[in-house]
Amino acid sequence: MLDALSQHSWFLPFVLLLLGLVVGSFLNVVIYRLPLMMQAQWRRDCCELLEVENSAPATPFSLAVPNSHCPQCKAPVRPWQNIPVVSYVLLGGRCASCKARISLRYPVVEAVTGLASLFLALHFGPTWALVGAVLLTWTLITLTLIDFDHQLLPDDITLPLLWLGLLFNLFGTFVPLADAVIGAMAGYLSLWSVYWLFKLLTGKEGMGYGDFKLLAALGAFLGWQALPMIILLSSLVGAVVGIVLMVVRRRGRDVPIPFGPYLAAAGWLALVWGEPLTAFYWQATGLN
Repeated sequence: MLDALSQHSWFLPFVLLLLGLVVGSFLNVVIYRLPLMMQAQWRRDCCELLEVENSAPATPFSLAVPNSHCPQCKAPVRPWQNIPVVSYVLLGGRCASCKARISLRYPVVEAVTGLASLFLALHFGPTWALVGAVLLTWTLITLTLIDFDHQLLPDDITLPLLWLGLLFNLFGTFVPLADAVIGAMAGYLSLWSVYWLFKLLTGKEGMGYGDFKLLAALGAFLGWQALPMIILLSSLVGAVVGIVLMVVRRRGRDVPIPFGPYLAAAGWLALVWGEPLTAFYWQATGLN
C-alpha cells in the first residue's frame, strides 16, 4: 500500500483534503452541541442531587439527533445543502428557506480542517505519524472553538487525547514512550503548580483544569522536550492578545480570556516544526 501511495503522490493529499472537509463539517456539530449536552447533563445531575424536578424539556439531543436544521425557521438542511464549503457558496451564505444568514464560521472551520489535513499529508507522508497528527489537529480545532465560546475544555475530549498520545508513542511514533509519559506528567503538573501559586498569591483562579489536561495531552504526543517552547509561545501570544483586547475593546482585567486556543496553536506548531523550534529555544536560552 505504501508503494502504491508513493507512486501516486497526489492521491493521499487529495483524500486527506476531502476527508478533512467532511470532518470539518462534523466538527462544527461537535463544537456547537457538545457544550449544550454537557450543560443539560449538569442540570440533570443538580436536579437529582437536590431532589427537584427537572423542568427542561426531555427532547432527544445528541451529536446525531436532531438532524441539522436552520435555527431560525427550523427547516431541515438537505444533503445537497450540507456539502462542505461548496453549499455555503452556492447558497450565498443564507438559508435556502428563510434566507437567514449562515455564520461564516461553518465554512471557515471546514476549510481550515481540510487545508490542515492536506498540509499534514504533504508534511508527514503515508506514515503512522500522519494518522496521529491528523487526529491531534482535528481535536485541537474542536477544543479551540469550544474554549473560545464557553471557556471550557471538556474532559470527554482532553482525556482521550492524552491516552491517544501515549498509545501512538507506545511505538515511538513521535517520541520515545518514556519522553511521552514524562511529558504528560510535566504538562499537567507545570500548569497545576502555576494555578495554585497564582491562587495563593491573589486568591483568584488564573486558569481552568482543562488547560492542565490539554498541556498534558500535548506532552503525551510531543514529549517533555516540547513543553517549554509550547508554554512560552502560548503565554506570549495570550499576553499580546489580552493587552490588545484591553486597549481596543476596553476589556476589563477581570474578564476571563481562554488560554486553550493559544495552547492548541502552540502545540500544533510544535507538532509540525517541533525540532527546529525546540532547538532554537534551547539555543536562545543557552541551555542546550
